[in-house]
Amino acid sequence: MSERFEIVKELEIAASPQEVWDAITTGTAGWLWPMEYEPKEGGAAPFGGTVTVWEPPHRLTARTEDAAGISQQTFNQLEHVIEPLEGGGCRLRYVHSGIFVDDWANQYDGADKHNDFYLHTLREYVTHFTGRQAVFATADGPAAAGAPDALDTAARALGLAPGTAVGETVTVTLPGASAPAAVVLDYRNPYFIGLRTQDAMYRVFGRNRFGATVGLSIHDFAPGAERGAGSEAASAALTRDAESWLAAVFG
Repeated sequence: MSERFEIVKELEIAASPQEVWDAITTGTAGWLWPMEYEPKEGGAAPFGGTVTVWEPPHRLTARTEDAAGISQQTFNQLEHVIEPLEGGGCRLRYVHSGIFVDDWANQYDGADKHNDFYLHTLREYVTHFTGRQAVFATADGPAAAGAPDALDTAARALGLAPGTAVGETVTVTLPGASAPAAVVLDYRNPYFIGLRTQDAMYRVFGRNRFGATVGLSIHDFAPGAERGAGSEAASAALTRDAESWLAAVFG
């Protein structure tokens, strides 16, 4: 049965409104996935949507009817309100609303928890990598990555101990790496794992909790990474790393 939903999030970010605006509108490969907004009211938005509010650097709203490639929704809207804070930084109010047409409770729970993780990653991006161009890659695991304990399996493959606390520096074996590396565990709960190095962020999605399979996204900011005309090749190489890692863990 179709039913409306609304998810409201607010967070403070130690960055200027312009930096957050740039991350949301042109820097999405650094924390979400590559998306483009036509910079005007009435302009094109991701997933076949339309920009309904364009007030840089404070308000952006995009609305999508019959979202392309999102079979669970008939309407999707993202609203961002960015306000400066006295003393520096800003507050982001984020409202995700729409209509789910199937499995409402599970879809809502998944969207709610994914939004928390995405917004956390946005804050990590503007705090540690703002303005840096990213090569982005993502992959989903095989059927075995849909098992109830699949995210725990991924954590063990990385080398994360069960009691590792967020904020700790840990030594793990990252996808595509030839040797263990020291990274910061920046996010961990029963649904997601976030790892940050000096030049990249690795996001592990426990979508096994929502009827899918564990996924992996990589945001690579390394100075030597190919950009521009070479970005597609660089992204393809990272994607192969992600796919190979998931296949080895769950094959």
